[in-house]
Amino acid sequence: MNFTAIDFETANNKRASACSLAITVVRNNKIVDEFYTLINPEVEFNWRNIKVHGLHAEDVADAPTFPEIWPIINHFFSHDKLVIAHNNSFDNSVLKNTLLRYDLIVPKYLTLDTVKTSKYFFPEFENHKLNTVCENMNIDLHHHHNALDDSLACANILIKQQKEFGDDEIKQFIKVKK
Repeated sequence: MNFTAIDFETANNKRASACSLAITVVRNNKIVDEFYTLINPEVEFNWRNIKVHGLHAEDVADAPTFPEIWPIINHFFSHDKLVIAHNNSFDNSVLKNTLLRYDLIVPKYLTLDTVKTSKYFFPEFENHKLNTVCENMNIDLHHHHNALDDSLACANILIKQQKEFGDDEIKQFIKVKK
């Protein structure tokens, strides 16, 4: 399979407050590239979010804003590319709302949620949170809620699921994100 796994962390409860982003690129079921960046969200940080991911406003003060990052990463988001995330409704929403906030064009792309594939393939798991799925599938997740570690774990989940269950089983979870 060829796909890109993404993970965003946000500064507050607003979906347009991305403060970090990671992308893990998979080609022929092998991780071939990684991208990680802090993002200056140009908004206030909420203590709840800080408690989850450990990022503070001072950590991103000199980081690029999302419009500075978008030209570097936008080629991953096209109608023929698969973009996955664990709980992709969150990450897709962060991307869409951030693009809209900056008056950037929201692309159409293929998407898949590894929460849904994990629930389908492994209904016996206690829950389907990223750390639980990784623990049950023997996938390393060193720093949960670090965007890069989370995107790597998500990529490894789908790689293992594809190897165990095959393309046809995975394809039923691919949707078009508009």
